[in-house]
Amino acid sequence: MDDIIIIGGGIVGLSTAYALTERFPHARLRVVEKEDQWAKHQTGNNSGVIHSGIYYKPGSLKARFAKAGSEQMKDFCAKYDINYESCGKVIVATKQTELPLLQNLFERGLANGLDIFMIDPEQLKVEEPYVQGLQAIKVPQAGIVDYKQVCETLVLLLKNQGIEMVLNTEINDIYEHEQSVEVIANDTIYKTSYVVNCGGLHSDRITKMTGLKPDLQIVPFRGEYYELKEKKHHLVKNLIYPVPNPDFPFLGVHFTRMVNGGVEAGPNALLSLKREGYRKTDFDLKDFTEVMFYGGFWRLAAKYWQEGARELWRSYNKKAFVKSLQELIPSIQEDDLESAPSGVRAQALQSNGKLVDDFFIVTGKRSIHVCNAPSPAATACFPIGREIAGRVPEIGT
Repeated sequence: MDDIIIIGGGIVGLSTAYALTERFPHARLRVVEKEDQWAKHQTGNNSGVIHSGIYYKPGSLKARFAKAGSEQMKDFCAKYDINYESCGKVIVATKQTELPLLQNLFERGLANGLDIFMIDPEQLKVEEPYVQGLQAIKVPQAGIVDYKQVCETLVLLLKNQGIEMVLNTEINDIYEHEQSVEVIANDTIYKTSYVVNCGGLHSDRITKMTGLKPDLQIVPFRGEYYELKEKKHHLVKNLIYPVPNPDFPFLGVHFTRMVNGGVEAGPNALLSLKREGYRKTDFDLKDFTEVMFYGGFWRLAAKYWQEGARELWRSYNKKAFVKSLQELIPSIQEDDLESAPSGVRAQALQSNGKLVDDFFIVTGKRSIHVCNAPSPAATACFPIGREIAGRVPEIGT
C-alpha cells in the first residue's frame, strides 16, 4: 500500500512529489501519468518563460508563488546545471490608450514586491532596438528556461529517492474511504492513504471521481505560435510583451527568445475542440459536448465574443496575426515567420462565466486537487508543490 499517490506527471505533479519527499522522506510515494512520457502536455509545450508575477492580483497565490517560484526555479537550475537565463523583459505600450493600463500594471508590480522600472522610447530602443513604443516597463526578474529539462531532472531525483514513477497509467476511478483510498487505473487497483491530483487538462474530471463537485470546469484554449526564421532572430533580443487586456487572462501575442535558440511569436487564444487538441483539426466528441453544454462557456462567450472573433480571425489569417506583431515590431513581415507547434492551456471556468483567475486547490476527505494551474504554474511549481505538501496530513493520521 502506498502512502501517497500523485496523479499527473507534468511539472506541477513532479514538483509536488519532490516537495512531498522533503516533508515525508520515508513515505511510499507513487507518481502516475497516463502518457508514455513525462511533461507531455502543458509543460512540454511551454515556451519556457520564467515569469516575475507582475500581472497578478497582489496577495493572490499567483502573485506570491510566481515571485517566489522565479527565484526558486533559478536556484534549482543553478544547482543542477540546467540551462536558464535571467534575461528580463519589456512590456510595451504602443497606443495612448494603453498608457493608463501600463501605469496600473507598474503599480501592481511594485505592490507585488518586484524591482521594476519605467523606460521611455529612447531607453526602450537600447533594450529592444526594433521595438516601437510610447513607454514600457522593464522587468529584470523575467527569464527563460527549458521546462522539459527541469522535469527530466525532477524525474531523476525522484527515482533516486526510490519513488515509484509509472507511465502509461490512466486513472479510471477513485474511491475514498475513512482510512484509505482506492485508485483504479488500467484495471489495476492501487491502495493508498492519500491522493494528490495534479491532472492538468483532466483535473476537474479526476476531482469529480472522488465525489467533490467544485463550481468549475476545465475549458481548453489552444495557443498557436509562429517562429521567427533564423535570419530574423536579431529583431528580438529577449522578451517583448504588449500591455494585456486586464479583463482577459491571456497576455496577448508577444515575442519570446527561447533558451535553446529560436524566437517564438504568439500565441493567440482559441477554444480547443479537444482537451489535448494541438491542431485545428483535432476533435473529441466528449470534450466538445462538455463545453457546448456548459452554461459557463456561453456566459463567457457572450461577454468576450468580440475578442474571440479577433482571435479566430488571426488563427486563419496570417496577415492579421502579423499585423498584431507589427504593433510591437513594425518591420516584421509575413515571410519572416514559419508555423510552430501549438500549446493547450487548461483554464478553469465557473458556471457564472467567470474565468478562475488564481490557482485553485480543493481538499477532499483523503485527497487534494489542483483544479486550476495554468500559467504561471511552471514558474510557480516549487511553491505550489510545497503548498500542497503542507496541506497533506501526517501520514497514518
